[in-house]
Amino acid sequence: MNQKEIRELIDYLVEKDIAEFELERGDVKLRVRRGAAAPVVAPVAHVAPVALAAPVTGPAVQPAAASAAHAPPVHGRPAEEEPGLHVIQSPIVGTFYDAPSPGAPPFVKPGDTVENGQVLCIIEAMKLMNEIESDLAGEIVKKLVNNGQPVEYGQALFAIRPRN
Repeated sequence: MNQKEIRELIDYLVEKDIAEFELERGDVKLRVRRGAAAPVVAPVAHVAPVALAAPVTGPAVQPAAASAAHAPPVHGRPAEEEPGLHVIQSPIVGTFYDAPSPGAPPFVKPGDTVENGQVLCIIEAMKLMNEIESDLAGEIVKKLVNNGQPVEYGQALFAIRPRN
């Protein structure tokens, strides 16, 4: 994979607003993550680091920082908006899914009553689907993440009003 191909790939990822991408081709492994301090591009095996590092500093990656402003804040606490709310946070970094499969109804939506241990969503990390369960019974007040959105460790996912 040459610099031109990498630059075109990064341009495409920015254009399609893709937050995280990983590609392995032979002994080359390319990983790009937007919204972090800088995208990660890691050479593997016999690939020269200079060949992969140059596109990372190119202007094609600059718009990624602007789109990070649209994501909810990490560790966002809606409890400040309404006292007494419990926040369910992401235990891992991954992609948030509110339904078990595309086209299926969401696990929960605002206004639903949930029980302790009930599945609220799925977070995909490294091709593994991790079910995130409620740790208390109550009412879903707010869903804080959009379907298909990347989430960080500790990021607020749901605000729940505990059952008395």
